[in-house]
Formats: sequence, structure tokens, C-alpha cells
Amino acid sequence: MYTALVILAILVAVLLILIVLIQNPKGGGLSSAFGGSSQMLGVQKTNDFLEKATWALAISLLVISLSINFFIPRGESATESIIQEQIDKTPVPMQNQTLPAAPSVTPSDSAKK
Repeated sequence: MYTALVILAILVAVLLILIVLIQNPKGGGLSSAFGGSSQMLGVQKTNDFLEKATWALAISLLVISLSINFFIPRGESATESIIQEQIDKTPVPMQNQTLPAAPSVTPSDSAKK
């Protein structure tokens, strides 16, 4: 279900991009190709359709992206993150452990040899 929703979100996003690119903020774009107002899909009807399509795609993309959150595949340990698992696996150094003493060499010992 997660994969299907992601694919659907990508398709809706691409359609939204195309619809926005078709529009021209100064009244041009696809609506300028239709000159007469007496046509079935005249300038005003094309602008209305593109605006409604933009709103519909934007709202559907919002709903899809919010619903994807509920279908994210979770592992067996959904409560712990991967970072927390790595922290738990690392060995903890001993706090009271003493290091072995280094051999003490005095200058007189090295001069005798």
C-alpha cells in the first residue's frame, strides 16, 4: 500500500506541475489559445477548469502525503530507532578498569647495559 501511495503521489505531483506550467499568470497560457468567448471551452471556462484542477490536485497531494505516513513500513522494533540499536550494540568501556603499569626504566638501568 505504501508503494502504491508513493507512486500515486508522484503522478499527482507531476500533473500538478504540468497544470501550473500551462497557466500563465497574465491571462496567457492555454487560455489564450482559445480566442472567442462564444466557444464551448472559451477563455473563462479554461481558466476556471485550470484553477479547479490546480486546487483539486493540490488538495489530493496533501491528503496522499498525509496518508503515506500511516503506511510507512516499520520493522519489528518500531519503537527504537536504528541509531539507538547501534548505541546498544557498542561495548561500553569499564569505568573502574585500571590500565597495566608501564615498565619503569631508570636512566641508571639503561646505562649499565
